Amino acid sequence: MKCPYCDHPETKVLDTRTMDSGNLIRRRRECMKCGQRYFTNEKVESIPFFVIKKDGKKELFDSNKVLKGLIRACEKRGISSEELEEVSLRITRELAGRMEKEIESTEIGDMVIEELKKLDEVAYIRFVSVYRDFQNVDTFLNEIEELIKGSHKSEPGKI
Repeated sequence: MKCPYCDHPETKVLDTRTMDSGNLIRRRRECMKCGQRYFTNEKVESIPFFVIKKDGKKELFDSNKVLKGLIRACEKRGISSEELEEVSLRITRELAGRMEKEIESTEIGDMVIEELKKLDEVAYIRFVSVYRDFQNVDTFLNEIEELIKGSHKSEPGKI
């Protein structure tokens, strides 16, 4: 493995963790020359599928885009990168398990929304506001009211 900082070809593995039921291996490495530490991820390759965007264009599914969206929504929310990676992997695994060659981007967005709703309400609102292109404060308030109604249904006795 080549060091991303100095391009030295020799690194050593300091720690290895298996995630996603063995489908992902995360390694912490250290460069033998400059001493910098970094992480690498190894994952099982799956059959590629295409995402049909809102404008009708198709592009190859990229799980990193899901992860980036999660990271952006959860910025400064105290949610660990491991939790976000697990959510991204769960979504990717579910999509890949469908064995469909094409999936609408709205389906993926809805899956992200459902995961964020369970994970963090503020991150959920952040994501939904961009995803659904909120244009005014009333739209925000309506979404928050729906969120509050939903949380009262699932958690009786909570004010």
